[in-house]
Amino acid sequence: MQRILQRVIPAVDTSDGAGVKLRRSLGSAQFQRLDPFLMLDEFRSDDPRDYLAGFPSHPHRGFETVTYMLDGRMRHEDNLGNQGDLGPGDVQWMTAAGGIVHSEMPQQQQGRLRGFQLWVNLPARDKMKPASYRDIAATQIPVAQIDAGTRIVVICGTLQLGERRWVGPAPAESAARLYLDIQLAPQAALTLPVADDDSGFLYLYEGEVLVGPQAQRLPANAAGVLGPGDAVGLQAGGDGARLLLLMGTPIGEPIVQYGPFVMNTREEIEQAIRDYQAGHLVGTS
Repeated sequence: MQRILQRVIPAVDTSDGAGVKLRRSLGSAQFQRLDPFLMLDEFRSDDPRDYLAGFPSHPHRGFETVTYMLDGRMRHEDNLGNQGDLGPGDVQWMTAAGGIVHSEMPQQQQGRLRGFQLWVNLPARDKMKPASYRDIAATQIPVAQIDAGTRIVVICGTLQLGERRWVGPAPAESAARLYLDIQLAPQAALTLPVADDDSGFLYLYEGEVLVGPQAQRLPANAAGVLGPGDAVGLQAGGDGARLLLLMGTPIGEPIVQYGPFVMNTREEIEQAIRDYQAGHLVGTS
């Protein structure tokens, strides 16, 4: 059964860090989430004034951040001594867990900076584990070339199309089970199998696309939450389409969020604030 669009979450213009302009769909309001996904930001600008200030040092606890670069370069540094330089097509999968303080700063003075940052919740049992992260080069990420003009970048999970199979390099233990960047040729149609017990959404960032058996139009720069089913049907418009497909296993636990801290109770949030103020925002197990 193909999934239909159950609701649409338009992206809203906002800013974060030291004033980086971006669009936020999931996470734009307290109840605009889809378990296990907390937030999706799209950053895209050709104007350096929109991004040069970057994201100076800031803390996280209780979830994962997934940064996917399309254009430009971003440098990561954290209080654990890690450094990384993300370029076009690269991904950073960071599990903040018990705590990390890091910065993400553009490494260019001009040109386009474009990409996405996804926040994925962690179950209570993992929220206080030591932080870790992995930089994944574009060359390590498989690309399914379906036909001329239609291709799928498999960042996370397994894509099975007939006898062909592609497995993304991202951590298998994440609640995010599938992360695809899909490019459709003009008028191309594609049906993708998905796990019927996972929650999922689409995010259209270029072109036009119709979704499911009812040919529902997904607005540009909007997250389309998918209903139940074991397949996602897509039909591109005359100029083609580029969109993300995210699927994940619901965690089903209470969420209490205060800025960069996502825990299960208010008491845990208050502890995170105290730990950060005391300078020891780290995992304990």
